[in-house]
Order: sequence, then C-alpha cells, then structure tokens
Amino acid sequence: MSYDPRFEDYQRLGLRFARTVNDLDAFSTARAYAGFGRRYAQNRDALPQSDADRAFHLVAEATVLIDYELPFAPDEAVDRLVHDAEEKLEEAIELDSSCHDARRMLAAARSQGFEGYYRFLTDGSERVRRDCERWRREATSELPTGEQATLAGELAMRPYLRWLSTQATKALVCGRYRKAVELSEQLLELDPNDTSDARFTCAYAYAKLEDAAGIESVAKRARTIGGAREDAWLLLARLALAYKRRDFDDARKHIATLIDTYPHAALALSRQDELVDGVFSRLACAPFSEDELILAVSEGAVLLQEGRYTEERGPLGGWIASQEDVVAGARADAAYDAARSGGAR
Repeated sequence: MSYDPRFEDYQRLGLRFARTVNDLDAFSTARAYAGFGRRYAQNRDALPQSDADRAFHLVAEATVLIDYELPFAPDEAVDRLVHDAEEKLEEAIELDSSCHDARRMLAAARSQGFEGYYRFLTDGSERVRRDCERWRREATSELPTGEQATLAGELAMRPYLRWLSTQATKALVCGRYRKAVELSEQLLELDPNDTSDARFTCAYAYAKLEDAAGIESVAKRARTIGGAREDAWLLLARLALAYKRRDFDDARKHIATLIDTYPHAALALSRQDELVDGVFSRLACAPFSEDELILAVSEGAVLLQEGRYTEERGPLGGWIASQEDVVAGARADAAYDAARSGGAR
C-alpha cells in the first residue's frame, strides 16, 4: 500500500480545517466542507495550518522530486532535482525541528553507506516514538468526533511507522535479519493494516534465516491483508528457500506462479533490475502489477545476489535467469515491446 505524501498533506490540512468549523451549525459546516477541496487545490496556503503542516508539505514536494521524478530524469537534470529536494527538506526542518520525515530523508542522502544510515535510524528511533506518541495524545484530545480523532491519531504516528519501516529494510540490507524481523513485527503490531508493507521485508528476512515456519507466518498474515493470492515478495522468499534446499522442482513452481501472476514477469526475472529505494517510504505500486514485481525483484537482490556468480549475479539470480520459461518469456516480452514501440513511431 505504502504512503502517499500528497494525500497525507490533504488529510492533515483537512483535520486542521475541521477544528475551525466544528462549532458551526450543520448547514454551515456542510457548506464549509464542500469548499475545502477547491480551496486546497486552488490556494492551499490560504487554509489554516501550523509550521508543522507547512513543513510536511515541503516533505511531500521533496518526495515527488526524489522518489518519482529523479529515477526518470535525464543526467543533466539530476543535480538540480537533488539540490531542490534537499533545499525543501532543510526548509522543513527550519520550520519544524521535529519534522522527522525530513530528518530521515536528508540523512538518507548524506549518510556514508548503509551502516551509517542504519546507525542513524537506530539512534533516533526512541526520540521519534516519544514525539509521535505525544502528538497522538494531543491530537486525539483536541478533536471531538471519533472518526476525526482516529485519523488524527494515525497521522500523528506515521513518521514513527515510516522510521521503523526504513530501519527494518536497512537492517535487512546490513545483514541484521533477526532485527529486521523484530522491527517488522513491531510495525505489524502498531498497524495491522500494514500500510508500511512490513510483511514484505519480513518475508525476505525469514528467507535469509532459512526459516520456513517464519515465511508461513507471514503468508498467513498477508492473506488477512491482501487476499488469497501470494505477492511477489512471498513467492520469491519461497523460491529462495526451495533453491537453498536444492529442491529445484519446487523452485520452478514458484517461478511459474510468478509468470502466471504478474504481467511481463519473465522479462523482470531475466533482467533483475535494481531500483533506488524510495526515500519517503516504499514506492507505491498497484498490487500485482509489473511495477510491483520489478520492485520486489529489486529488493530481492539480498536473495538473488547472495554468493558469487558470473555476470554480476548471485547463484540464485543466475539460476532463475537461465530457466527455460524465463528465457522464452523474456524473449517474447522483449519482442512484443519492440514491436509496440515500432508501431508507435
């Protein structure tokens, strides 16, 4: 599911706006709410807001630049986008020194390697938790209705959820697999709907630990969140475990399921592209889309590139790319893409 910073910005200002109309009569309240969306779209700055709200808006703007424009930008635009995004994050911290999303995102850009960033996240986690819990208490006490109070409490805790989620993914990359599981379980306890997609990180951590029972526990929880179909993270975790057992028939079944489940899956499994991680949170993709599989394969580098192999792939990655279904499907996908792009011209 991931987090949408622009929608979260809208929700934050919506709650701020609600505080100004709660004392009006029913007709006036309805009319005020009817105009909120138009005012937000046309002149957001005219709406009531705090420095914290303004800081988060800058975070949302920086997220668009880093997570959704930078990966597709031409080389000559990269430095400008990075500079503009960092300026927005610095301004956000000047407005609100407790803007933990901005602090975390700036640290991601400036830390020396994964280990340094992981230590930053670990050292700062307790402060973020205390701040968010205090904001939740304050926010829920200020709003009279149950629905508004619930949303206010959720929004107050999100910087901590994103902090924990990032910490869990970096723990996985840094080889702290049990810590990755522990942090993912904390996230799932705090947010059973798993907006952070902690179950994905957890599945890969259990695969690294060769813990089949752990993967089954993730699968059980995933069914309550996303339905019966298993996502790419679970399928790749199961595939990795089967490969480590040398159960190649079972591993091929998981490849076949991936190809049946995701569009152009063979090409994604053949290429095994690595994407830059989302800085605000895990990149948002439509469930069971080609983009989701590409993201899962990219994050699955911890499994696919484990060990030594030729052609810059690990043993598992090389084995997957060599499978007949993957090779044939990748050729067909590539030929289709070439024909389609040629027809467009």
